[in-house]
Amino acid sequence: MAHELRAAGAEVRLGARSPADGAPDEVAFDFTGPATWGGAFDGVRSMFLVRPPAIGDVKRDLLPAMAAARAAGVEHVVFLSLQGAEKNKVVPHASVEAWLRGSGLTWTFVRASFFHQNLSTTHVTDVRDRDEILVPAGKGATAFVDAEDVGAVAAAALLDPGRHRNRAWTVTGPRALTYGQVADILTAELGRPVRYARPGVLRYLRHARGTLRMPWGMVAVTTAIYTTARLGLAAGLTDDVRTVLGREPVDFAEFAHRERAVWNPAPPESDALEPEAQNTGTDAHTEDTP
Repeated sequence: MAHELRAAGAEVRLGARSPADGAPDEVAFDFTGPATWGGAFDGVRSMFLVRPPAIGDVKRDLLPAMAAARAAGVEHVVFLSLQGAEKNKVVPHASVEAWLRGSGLTWTFVRASFFHQNLSTTHVTDVRDRDEILVPAGKGATAFVDAEDVGAVAAAALLDPGRHRNRAWTVTGPRALTYGQVADILTAELGRPVRYARPGVLRYLRHARGTLRMPWGMVAVTTAIYTTARLGLAAGLTDDVRTVLGREPVDFAEFAHRERAVWNPAPPESDALEPEAQNTGTDAHTEDTP
């Protein structure tokens, strides 16, 4: 998203808990660190808001910073929300949306469906090392979306607040897939069997906490998301990517082909070639991710 804003000539300031050394457009920012708020909000009129997965209690740990942003002169907030947040009061996104509606700020909600990238980040070790997808979504379908499309919609809302003022966009991909279908796509792309293990919620909780080392806040939110899919409530598709961007959204199969290297196990060290014997003509792919 940031590169699209810069390409349009917008001045960009990135808030990060640990800014990169020498990055001129990054500043220190922590939702729970009031001392960082001034430097992040001063002079800002439009903001892209992302709730960190570790923050579950948004009323305590996120909304005070938003009140400070309003006091500092922020006028418009583009919030990365969640598909169905307006109906699912359990997820913290619903509380943030409610606060923004009553805040006096103008807002745009980018309600994203489930990111393709969750399979290449949060669940990458399951696929890469165990050849399985282990989420409690049952046979329910999910309207997956590429984070690149979500970022492009958010950038459009930041660049043209008037058009997107007090609007909610539900950003999805072109088709809803079950995790069994996702496993089939990965099987075809990677050339090895990837299975979909359909765990219950308790098994997923143990896996998320023990194997994936998720914080409890993230465990609670992801469990709610997968439960929504299991109940058949996550398959809704929209034309919002086409409406906002004028192009087709990225399909999961296209994403899987683009990012296939991330799911390929690294070769054992004993099989690695010595540097002087390596074939410099082979393809290389470097991964850089919400």
